[in-house]
Amino acid sequence: MLKTGLIQQANSADVAANRSKLASNIAWCAREGAQLIVLQELHNTRYFCQTENTALFDLAETIPGPSTDFYSQLAKKHEVVLVTSLFEKRSAGLYHNTAVVFEKDGTIAGKYRKMHIPDDPAYYEKFYFTPGDLGFEPIQTSVGKLGVMVCWDQWYPEAARLMALAGAEILIYPTAIGYESTDSATEKRRQLEAWMISQRGHAVANGIPVIAVNRTGFEPDPSGVTNGITFWGNSFVTGPQGELLGAAPESEDANLLVEIDLHRSENVRRWWPFLRDRRIDAYGDLTKRFID
Repeated sequence: MLKTGLIQQANSADVAANRSKLASNIAWCAREGAQLIVLQELHNTRYFCQTENTALFDLAETIPGPSTDFYSQLAKKHEVVLVTSLFEKRSAGLYHNTAVVFEKDGTIAGKYRKMHIPDDPAYYEKFYFTPGDLGFEPIQTSVGKLGVMVCWDQWYPEAARLMALAGAEILIYPTAIGYESTDSATEKRRQLEAWMISQRGHAVANGIPVIAVNRTGFEPDPSGVTNGITFWGNSFVTGPQGELLGAAPESEDANLLVEIDLHRSENVRRWWPFLRDRRIDAYGDLTKRFID
């Protein structure tokens, strides 16, 4: 069994305070026996993509850099595999939304650059992030082969499938997603359920567990154009048949501990051999934008 810790928290404008809070939560999860700990998307800061502001590029860091040094030390101190989410400065004018995975000894096991970049009201990510160029390659660690992607990637079955075909044993999605205040309660429920159903579907279709870690709390729109975002929390883990193994609350900080049986995927894939029955000879049109 792989004991996993998911850290869901509300963030403030104080980066040092956010990192200190994360460090305390990482330590708690490690004391409780977590071997793999996953953080939410862009966890050092507030979700700054609500506006387009060139000054906010100053939040970005090189990899390696100060944040990788900080989280490397935590991974080594607590002897855990740690999945982080950072604003990467690759070069002047070239930035990525990048997940960095640390091994138990503090070394960088690998990184993933977010491939699907949204551009919607309050989620102006195309202004900040260049689409990833590392592909859908799992990251080998001492606890397994991790198919790490980021937020908007979680809506795309093609991405999940490619990670699974490359040998990922778990799909992992650091996330920052929430409600728009003018949506009705019914619409908010539809959105949340769609988010969970999509990822649970990835688990079923590929016969492997899925981990999704979202932030919680309200973050205002600095421009005042929108009413800000209320992040919907609900971080969760699902098994290879889409079964819910554990979930965090909607509007509270939470350290969620979940045990994952990685060996169960073998049996599930024997019962439901979706990979065997794929018609790879008939899927060529998937590489087209649309079939007219």
